[in-house]
Amino acid sequence: MDDTRLIGEAQAGDRTAFETLVRRSDRSVLRLALRCLRSEEEARDAYQETFLRLYRTLGEFRHECSIDTWIRRIAVNVCMDHLRRRAARPEEPASIVEFEGGLRRSIDERADERPEHDPERALARREIRRRIEEALGGLAPRERLVFEMRHYEGLRLRQIGEMIGTTEDTVKNCLFRAHRHLREALADLGGVGMTGLGAGGDAARAGI
Repeated sequence: MDDTRLIGEAQAGDRTAFETLVRRSDRSVLRLALRCLRSEEEARDAYQETFLRLYRTLGEFRHECSIDTWIRRIAVNVCMDHLRRRAARPEEPASIVEFEGGLRRSIDERADERPEHDPERALARREIRRRIEEALGGLAPRERLVFEMRHYEGLRLRQIGEMIGTTEDTVKNCLFRAHRHLREALADLGGVGMTGLGAGGDAARAGI
């Protein structure tokens, strides 16, 4: 079934059509929420809230963008709300948890299970990760979302602008401020601290 017909049926109240839309986007929404919020519990809350908002607002969809962009835009707004609420009540950075094939394990746990596990290196790695999480937590909500979507989701600046409802130039400025903050926050770690940033730990790709 093509998207136009599927969306039309979902807008008309067809539950099966709506569930199909959810299934098509559920993993990408959960991944985005986890990357942005760095908390499994908050990510699941954001995931549920995203599709609840989709259900309530689907009638407003007018095919001005793809349904995937529409859904991710909702997810971004939900994550932004979570980050703003978090900024109002600072707390310890959440540990990163990966969702891959249903497996959910913290990065530290995976590191400790490696055959070449060295307690001192593992401790240093955890400290670096903590500092990176702390630095990311110091970003303004919009800057953090832009950084996460660019470097962890691999989205283009134009796509990010569409999702957060702003221009590509504004996205560039947000990204510049995020990079500057992270460089300053992690300056004492030198190149070592930067290896944890960006998809696959590629600091060069993160442009920092």
